[in-house]
Formats: sequence, structure tokens, C-alpha cells
Amino acid sequence: MHLGQVMDTTLHRSLTISQISRLIFSSRIISSIDIGMAAGEGKLSAEANLSSDTTMSTKDYLDPPPTPLLDAGELGKWSLYRATIAEFTATLLFVYVAVATVIGHKRQTDAEACSGTGVLGIAWAFGGMIAVLVYCTAGISGGHINPAVTFGLLLARKVSLPRAFLYMAAQCLGAICGAAMVRAVHGAHHYALYGGGANEVAPGYSKAGALLAEAAGTFVLVYTVFSATDPKRMARDSHVPVLAPLLIGFAVLMAHLATIPVTGTGINPARSLGAAVVYNGKKAWADQWIFWVGPLAGATVAMAYHQYVLRNCAAKHSFGSNHHDVQA
Repeated sequence: MHLGQVMDTTLHRSLTISQISRLIFSSRIISSIDIGMAAGEGKLSAEANLSSDTTMSTKDYLDPPPTPLLDAGELGKWSLYRATIAEFTATLLFVYVAVATVIGHKRQTDAEACSGTGVLGIAWAFGGMIAVLVYCTAGISGGHINPAVTFGLLLARKVSLPRAFLYMAAQCLGAICGAAMVRAVHGAHHYALYGGGANEVAPGYSKAGALLAEAAGTFVLVYTVFSATDPKRMARDSHVPVLAPLLIGFAVLMAHLATIPVTGTGINPARSLGAAVVYNGKKAWADQWIFWVGPLAGATVAMAYHQYVLRNCAAKHSFGSNHHDVQA
């Protein structure tokens, strides 16, 4: 090929790229004007339709349809039971590490005090373990590790009722086993001496205040879960799925820093139940209802806020027509 031919070919390609660039630029401009003005000319009309389709594809994003409330077919799938086992194991590990950290911190008051972690360390233990376990189990079970999270997702039609029931049962059983492991490691004497890591309303605080604190802390957690796993955001921003476990862990950490002085921080009914069962203290059982009502109420409000306030489109269609039945 002669040099002149090469230059002509290069120039032709440059013009083609330039034309394409102008086409893209013009289509963006047309999206901001009245498309009806372009209807008279075929070329402009085609560009206007292209821009309109692009705009509508973003505006009319549809989330996956709601999960059936009762999915009998799901009970015959191994994936459900594998996910349930994952929830049991994750909750066991979470409660073991977290409650063991609480017991270790309280032993600082002994004459031979260990170099305990302190309140900040306890918050990091809870938040850090949640971040790690959500990362490990998200692809298997969704990484709930908390009946309040499962309850919120059930209300949002993201999980079926049978799955939610199995998850909650597995979480509670895992929490009991995790607390029992702490008792076995530290011994019955020290475990009972330091309250078994059980949640109780601290002296000087009312039950109403404790209930509000638990609801608020759980709201922070569940709201973060919904935001970090929002399918629309995940489709738009590729970094969101990667950061989700870290963000959820930080939500747990912050909730603990705010709530430890009031209740020792539950925000997880399974964690509170597991410690209460193994410790079996009178006050722990007397206050147990707070660590169920508060978190479940907080999860409900967080779900409603995200679904029906922030994601208003979902509010209009979740229980509407079959053609637009979506979830946020």
C-alpha cells in the first residue's frame, strides 16, 4: 500500500471516529430538548429515539420480582439447607468471638488483670466479625447472621417465609452453641462471674430507654444492609458489592459504641438469646423481651423507610399489578 493510500485510510478512519463522536454528542443534546421538534427529519428523529431509549432504560430500572411468601418448592432444594447450615455456623462463630471478647474485657477487674480490649475493642470485635462473616457467607445464605436482618428482608419480600423461619432457628441455635463454647473455654466460674456476656438493661436506664436504644441501633444496621445490597446501586456502581460487608460491619461497630452503656448492645435477638440461655440469669431473662421487640421494631422501620420512602417506586408497585411487581 502506498503512503498516500495509508494517509487516506487514516484520514477516513479519523473522520469516521469524528462523525461518531458528533453523533453521540448530538444525541445527548437532543435528550434535553423537545423530541417532537426532531420528528420532522428522519435523522434527528432516530437520534432522539436513541437518546430517549437510553434515558428510559435508566429511569425504568426494574428490580427482581418479590420472592414468593410461601415457596413450597424451595423446601426440596439442597441450597436452602446449605444456606441454613451457613447461618448456623456463622452465628456460632460470631457469638463465640464476640462474647469471649466481652468476658475477657470484664476480667480486667481481677487482681491479675489481662490486657483486655476495652469497650472500643468489644465494638471492633462485634463489627469486625460481622464484616468477615458477611463476606464469607453472602454468596451462600446472604450473610444475615441476625434474626432482625432476616425479619426485615422477609417484610421486604426478599426471602420466603420458610427460609426466614429456618434462618432464624439456625441463628438462635448457633448463638446458643457459641455462648456454650465461651463457657467451656473460660470455665463455669468466670463465665457466671462476668455475666456470661448476657444483655441486660444497665442501672440508671429505663426499660423504655433501653427499648429505644435497641430499636435505633438495629435501624442503623438494617438500613445499612438494605442500602449496601440495593440491586439498583449494585448494578450502577461496581464497588458497592465489594464494600457491602465492610459497611455492614462498621454499622454494627457504631451501634455498639452508642448502645453498650445502655444495654450492652443486643441489636441481634439470637446473640441475646444465646447468652441468656447459657448464662441463665434472672435479670437476663427479665429483660429478654427488650432484645426481641426493640430489634424487630427497628428492622421494621428501617425496611419501611428504605422501601417506601427512599424507593418510592417500589412502594407503588410491590403489591400492585403483575406487570410491574418489583422489590427494592
